[in-house]
Amino acid sequence: MRIPGPEEIRALHEKHAPTPEAFALVHTHCEIVWGVAEQLLAAPRLAHLDAELVRAGCLLHDIGVYRLYDDDGRLDHENYIRHGLLGHEILQSEGFPEPLRRFCSHHTGVGVTRHDILSQGLPLPPGDYLAVTEEERLVMYADKFHSKSRPSAFLSPDEYAAHVRRFGEDKVTAFEALRTRFGDPDLTGRVPGAGPQGDAVTSAVRA
Repeated sequence: MRIPGPEEIRALHEKHAPTPEAFALVHTHCEIVWGVAEQLLAAPRLAHLDAELVRAGCLLHDIGVYRLYDDDGRLDHENYIRHGLLGHEILQSEGFPEPLRRFCSHHTGVGVTRHDILSQGLPLPPGDYLAVTEEERLVMYADKFHSKSRPSAFLSPDEYAAHVRRFGEDKVTAFEALRTRFGDPDLTGRVPGAGPQGDAVTSAVRA
């Protein structure tokens, strides 16, 4: 499978971003997520993972957000949970293979299940949208530490765990399993792709 490089992915973002502001918000977030994942990949126990695939997954995972902007540049927050499937559709239309498309449709939260969709009335086709491969799980996990909310902000592992608890203890358990597998990122310094860190926040996460 051919894995696109950073410049090709950046061009794809530029192609689909409705405004320069949307591009800056989404592409920068994707770069920061890669910075977190790259840091975690330095652990010897993760040396077997495909770093190029993880990089592509991080840089592509939120491309579907662009389809949620209206003509006035406003983001459709009510349907935000659809951004993963919309990204899957974009990559499919661009000819990318399913393993790359899955980084879009299978990274939301700590996984969206058929039960979640039916019990909460979520605007998604019923199904399980769960990270399966180690690379998918790492992209999902790295995504949890940076929010695109305005202003964008970093969240510590404990803050994300507190946030996700409102969706059920099973979600906390799933997050803690990821945390045990991949470890805590160091968010006290500078993450590649990010500016200087601000204070930790507990605002709503739209990762």
